[in-house]
Amino acid sequence: MLMPTLFTRNFFDDAFDPFYHGHRAENSNGLMRTDIKETNTGYELAIDMPGVKKEDLKAELKDGYLTVSAVTNKSNDQKDEEGTYICRERYYGSFSRSFYVGSEVTQEDIKATFENGTLKLTVPKKEALPQHEENHYIAIEG
Repeated sequence: MLMPTLFTRNFFDDAFDPFYHGHRAENSNGLMRTDIKETNTGYELAIDMPGVKKEDLKAELKDGYLTVSAVTNKSNDQKDEEGTYICRERYYGSFSRSFYVGSEVTQEDIKATFENGTLKLTVPKKEALPQHEENHYIAIEG
C-alpha cells in the first residue's frame, strides 16, 4: 500500500516524482531511480544504485516508512611514472529515499536482494486493520 500524497497533488505524482522523499535523481547521476510494479500480492521496487556496494546500503522500516539509504566514498587518483598527480578526484555522498508502505507491514515481510547495482525490494500488500470505534459515555448524575 504505497501511499502517495492525496490532497495537494495528483494521486500518482509521488510514486513517479524524483523528489518523493529523496534527492533529485538528475543531480545524483541516476542514483536511486526507482521502478515500482504492483502485483496481486504486493509491490516490487527496483532501485538503481550504480557503483554502490552492498555493505554501503541500508534499508529501514520505521513508522510505516521504508527508507533506503546508501553512502558512497570514491577516489580516482591518476599518477604519472614519477608519482606526480595528474588528476585527483574524490567523491563522498549519501542519499536516501523513503516510501510509505503502511504501519501493518513488518520488517520480516519485506524481502530485499542486491545484484548488479540494482536493489530489489518486495513489499506485500496488507490491509489496514479496521478502526473500532469505542463509545465513551459521560456519566450523568441526578
